[in-house]
Amino acid sequence: MGYNKKLIILLSLSVASILLFVFWDVGGQWDYVLPRRLEKVAAITMTGAAIAASTVIFQTITNNRILTPSLIGFDSLYVLLQTAIVFLLGGGTLVMMNNHFHFLLSVGLMVVFALLLFLFIFKREGKNIYFLLLVGIILGTFFSSVSDFLQVLIDPNEFLVVQDKMFASFNNANTELLLVGGILLLAATLYLFRYTKYLDVISLGEEEAVNLGVNYDAVVKRLLGVIAVYVSVATALVGPITFLGLIVANVSHEVFRTYRHKYLIPGAIFVSIFSLLLGQWFVEHVFTFSTTISVIVNFVGGIYFIYLLVKENDVW
Repeated sequence: MGYNKKLIILLSLSVASILLFVFWDVGGQWDYVLPRRLEKVAAITMTGAAIAASTVIFQTITNNRILTPSLIGFDSLYVLLQTAIVFLLGGGTLVMMNNHFHFLLSVGLMVVFALLLFLFIFKREGKNIYFLLLVGIILGTFFSSVSDFLQVLIDPNEFLVVQDKMFASFNNANTELLLVGGILLLAATLYLFRYTKYLDVISLGEEEAVNLGVNYDAVVKRLLGVIAVYVSVATALVGPITFLGLIVANVSHEVFRTYRHKYLIPGAIFVSIFSLLLGQWFVEHVFTFSTTISVIVNFVGGIYFIYLLVKENDVW
């Protein structure tokens, strides 16, 4: 089957999942139900697209299909920010904080953290992407440890406020935040178009890319900047979803089995949208909101991650 046909099939599955989610069990309450479901669809589409695209690009840069941008520490930094606000200012401050300010604060802090990390790594001669991953893992672990320590100290009732931010949720999507997030993602995507032509070459490895005339360090720094914006917006919009990118990026690779990113990235995006919408449908209509989409994704993703580790080590 050709690549274009596979893309059309994945696109059709995404559209079918959207129609299922929007029109299932409306019960005649069209004026009330449709606007709220469409808001969730917009949040899911934006989040899924951002996480999928950023993971495919990140795995191409690292030349490793079991790594995701969350290893750099974005999720841990986001949780630390929410915990610090509650610890220093109280849970009421986080609840009453202006949505735009909170969103831009979260995105801005994560992007600044990523850019400072990239500048620190790449300005040192001889440091490569794997050193960046090592530093990111260490910082992510440090952020998680500080968050856990602060969560032990805060009032149990206020911890519930933090806990609400620790799991991804599409139930409280804010249309104004969707607009701001959409603008940021659109700007990052337009900037990305200038460098997507290098991804197929970068997938060959650093030495091959340099030999073929790619200014490797400059291109990688810019791609990492786009990844930082994608992951930051997605995390600040709905919360951390650790294993989503790992699942959809690898499924896209398995479906297309090509190095051409004009198929891999859209394929991962369609798989992500379909997976999130189907998962959210199960959360609402099967589990009746007794769990969250991030729990389902992380459970499936954790199993898939173990499978990939075993597969990569040829244990089967």
